[in-house]
Amino acid sequence: MMRLDVRNQALATGLAALAGFVDATGFIATGGFFLSFMSGNSTRLGVGLMQNAGNAALAASLIGMFVLGVAAGTLVGRAGRRYHRPAVLILLAMLLALAAALCGVGHLPPAFLVTAMAMGAENTVFEADGDVRISLTYMTGNLVKVGQRLAGVLTGRGRWSWLPFLLLWAAMVAGALGGAALWPHAGLHGLWLASGAALLLAVASLLIGPDRS
Repeated sequence: MMRLDVRNQALATGLAALAGFVDATGFIATGGFFLSFMSGNSTRLGVGLMQNAGNAALAASLIGMFVLGVAAGTLVGRAGRRYHRPAVLILLAMLLALAAALCGVGHLPPAFLVTAMAMGAENTVFEADGDVRISLTYMTGNLVKVGQRLAGVLTGRGRWSWLPFLLLWAAMVAGALGGAALWPHAGLHGLWLASGAALLLAVASLLIGPDRS
């Protein structure tokens, strides 16, 4: 995160908010499963294997589609070369639009799986050298970095180095708040808004310019 310029940090913050929005929508719609936070689904998988086979199957399916989305985003990003980020973001927008369309015709389980795939792809927006550089859909690592950098401040290093990671966390919380607030009015139609937001972020990444990392 610290190696990115301010514009790309803002792009990452917007993506974290988008992940929070989608995850809150999915959490409500599925009755407590996650469409972007696979640590939570992993816990649900373990509990479900002991208590509820149906829950275990759903959690496993979401995890599998998330991993498939990471693979798809990686391949699309590499094909995009210098335009890695816009290419992945367009894929993200298309997958979210497909999920919204599936919801519109009543195919909810496939819609949830496609959304999990979209969130997996989102995590590859800031891939470099084969590794994900920023956690966009799960915040535990970012909160750890906040704590580490606050410890650094106490020893005289990096006075504000913790702030970008805290902003990522705050953006996800704000996105989740927005998703929960919109749910009573739009329900799963809110995924159309998420798709539009992803498309706007793709345009923003084009304006920022080619990825030179």
